[in-house]
Amino acid sequence: MIPASAPPLLGPPPRHFALRIALLFCAPLIVNGFAMPYFPVWLSSLSMSDFEIGVVLAVPLFIRVITAPLAGVLADRLGERTIVLIWSGCLSLALAFVLFLAKDFWPVLVIYALQSAAYSPYVPIVEALALSGVRRWGFDYALMRVWGSIAFIGATMLGGWMIGLIGGAMVLPAMAAGFGLTVLMACAAPRIGRPRRPSPITAITEAPPQSLRQPDLQLLLIGVTLVNSSHAMLFAFSAIYWQQIGYSGTQIGALWSAGVAAEVLMFFFAKAIVRRFSVWTMIFSGCLLAVVRWLIFPMDLGFSGYFVLQCLHAFTYAIMHTGMQHKLVERVAEEQEASAQGLYFFYTGIFTAIFTLLSGYFYAWFGVAGFYSMSVVALTGCCFAFAGWYLQPHRLGSGGKTSEAS
Repeated sequence: MIPASAPPLLGPPPRHFALRIALLFCAPLIVNGFAMPYFPVWLSSLSMSDFEIGVVLAVPLFIRVITAPLAGVLADRLGERTIVLIWSGCLSLALAFVLFLAKDFWPVLVIYALQSAAYSPYVPIVEALALSGVRRWGFDYALMRVWGSIAFIGATMLGGWMIGLIGGAMVLPAMAAGFGLTVLMACAAPRIGRPRRPSPITAITEAPPQSLRQPDLQLLLIGVTLVNSSHAMLFAFSAIYWQQIGYSGTQIGALWSAGVAAEVLMFFFAKAIVRRFSVWTMIFSGCLLAVVRWLIFPMDLGFSGYFVLQCLHAFTYAIMHTGMQHKLVERVAEEQEASAQGLYFFYTGIFTAIFTLLSGYFYAWFGVAGFYSMSVVALTGCCFAFAGWYLQPHRLGSGGKTSEAS
């Protein structure tokens, strides 16, 4: 368990720790708020095919799974993890300017992949710094992290308004401005020294402990991360599709923001939900609603219909993720926490990369009907999760609850 109060030898936290971490979350999520919805639109403006767009978006995800853990190892071994943050921000900003010169598939692919490699450790290291503050001085993680989500929503709405005015040309300048903020915030980040335990991304470089190799837990991890990866086509092609059917940039920004806002609200009420519903109810509700979400997406829903569908992100990600985290806490000892989170990161990254690549094919071949393939992915994940539930130790017959030893 995370200690409620810090040991006396640690001393006081750095000045304005919570505020500085909150701002540190804001900077990279501003980048993501511009990049996730609208970078595919910029790629489309270069007359790239749907397949090429899928490749450009997928390759960096594969690279990230490798580079983030290696950078995490370096950050954990340095006296200050903020050194890696500064280098990550500076290299990402430099490559953002280089990307202005790229107009064809191969240059864009290479430069964007290099930028993703440089940027990959930024958010995980910020997460690690925040968790160090929680463990050492009892700061509230949610109150620091929520400002990143608010920044993401703001960037998404601003980006939608800008793309309505000037089109895809706004994407690279907006991303570059965001990367500039990552450099400034990294320089202002609190210095708290070496970590007392490895970060989750560092733990990927080591073999998982025996408790994480149990078949039921492996099946559950695979199932949940498959459902997570079923969002790949949404991330890659939703903005392009909504633009094609005539939605304005502001409407597209509102649709993206609706999903994130619903996610934030669900996290806000997560404690109350956990007290009322079993972990398995939370996980399976997310799995099944993901299947439904992608079955409905290709229908002619209108703006209000898509808005409601986007709000299902509260279930297809947030509530399922919360349930998975509680299951890991239930099954894995605290000293193995980093390994569990690292494995979760690894599976999510690999599956999302695979299905982002495949989504380029499916969208090119079938258009919006390609979302049916994501429903198949979510259903497969649901089956894996069900197998994990079925094989769990000491399974009870009432409500899917278990009495498992850690």
